[in-house]
Amino acid sequence: MAPTAATPSPSAVSLGVRLGYAVGSFCTANFSTIPGLLLLFYMTNVLAVPAALAGVVLFLPKAWDLIANTLVGRWSDRTVSRWGPRRPWLLAGAVVLPVSFALMFAGPPLTGAPAAVYVGLTFLAAATGYALYEVPYKAMPAEMTTDYHERTSLLQWRMVLIAISIAMSGILAPAIAGGTAGGYRTMGVVFGLVLLASMLASFFGTARAPFTGQQKSEGTLREQLAAARTSRPFMWLLGLSSAQTLGVGVMLAGSPYFAAYIIGDPDATTTLFAALVGPMLVTMPLWVWLARRLDKRGAMILSGTMFAGGGLLLLATPALGALYAHLCVMVVGIGYAGLQLLQYSMLADVIAHDGVVSGERRGGVFTGLWTAVENAVAALGATIYGWVLSAGGFLSSDPDHPVTQPESAHLAVMIGVTAVPALITFAGVLMTFRYDLTAARLAEAMAHARPERSGSERSGSERSGSERSGSERSGSEWSGSERSGA
Repeated sequence: MAPTAATPSPSAVSLGVRLGYAVGSFCTANFSTIPGLLLLFYMTNVLAVPAALAGVVLFLPKAWDLIANTLVGRWSDRTVSRWGPRRPWLLAGAVVLPVSFALMFAGPPLTGAPAAVYVGLTFLAAATGYALYEVPYKAMPAEMTTDYHERTSLLQWRMVLIAISIAMSGILAPAIAGGTAGGYRTMGVVFGLVLLASMLASFFGTARAPFTGQQKSEGTLREQLAAARTSRPFMWLLGLSSAQTLGVGVMLAGSPYFAAYIIGDPDATTTLFAALVGPMLVTMPLWVWLARRLDKRGAMILSGTMFAGGGLLLLATPALGALYAHLCVMVVGIGYAGLQLLQYSMLADVIAHDGVVSGERRGGVFTGLWTAVENAVAALGATIYGWVLSAGGFLSSDPDHPVTQPESAHLAVMIGVTAVPALITFAGVLMTFRYDLTAARLAEAMAHARPERSGSERSGSERSGSERSGSERSGSEWSGSERSGA
């Protein structure tokens, strides 16, 4: 069994690298949030696509993710380059995603089914670009440090920038879009440029990231997928995270409808998002502390309970008003902050645990499966909300032909954004009780791996002769296996 390669001080990641990695969250958060928040509304209320069809359009490209994300993960595991195994793929994603994202909201002179086809095709291209970037990006934290709690601390910087990114997408994107085809077109171009800038910044910002991961990736793709499926921690984490992501996806898709039809102010989408992401900017140190105090599993149970509880409290909004709704969303936001931080920290633990046990580098396969499922269930959230609206008799329209919604549609808007995501998230809380990769278990696995090291095994700061010799190392080469700042 090959060991986990280590840098001289594997728990330390420099501030520059933390920020360089974290800036990539502007890609992750904006692409995850904007389609989930606006694409369904864009199709039903601007392009006059029926709600049920629009929901299907949002979900179908995610079937491709099951293939694309897995392949990208495998490719990044096997990549050997001067930039390391992951970073070349960050650059590849930057070539594809920003352009296809802008085209997705380009608003061609189409309505109904033809418009649905156009949006579906451009969304498919954008999802492909996102896979090229996001799968290797998510694998990197597990390979930057071997310390269980340092991963949480490392990722809190990412979560802070995610909060800022969500604020951008949740506040600025609707404001720029403005409910018109031209507005959505401008929004697509603006955020396409934001995606490009963040993807390039993370590529250059991680040039000196430490690399503590395994040096080899063996076995066929089928064998590695089988290994992922037999990892109990991974499968339970995937299940509980999928429930959380699905709940968030349903709530995001329903937010513009909740603002327009329950609060009675479409512009309230902006302030509701401010209430959601505000807690993320200030509670990250609290969740890091809770993860140490309660272990990550206990903190995850607490955050999921807060998210679900805040969603159920929103049911009283018609009686208690807009201010009450915003306070409830703040409770949801505190829980959401914990969910976002902890699930990615736990994913890094799962990848590190597998590397210790197997001695192989297959974090890309794990993150490929993770991202494919995450994207699918996030899109399924919008699909489910579309089905709820359709069941309630919601009437699609365009700005030139407004309609009056029936009372049943108002009820569907309310139930879809409150009770449905709350129940789904609570199911994730129940699954969290079965997740058992604690700090003690990971430390035990690492302790058992160390005695099996042999003099023939190489450390993380060494490269095989097939890659390069030690004497050939130069400042222009990839420094992912070097300690940042050394």
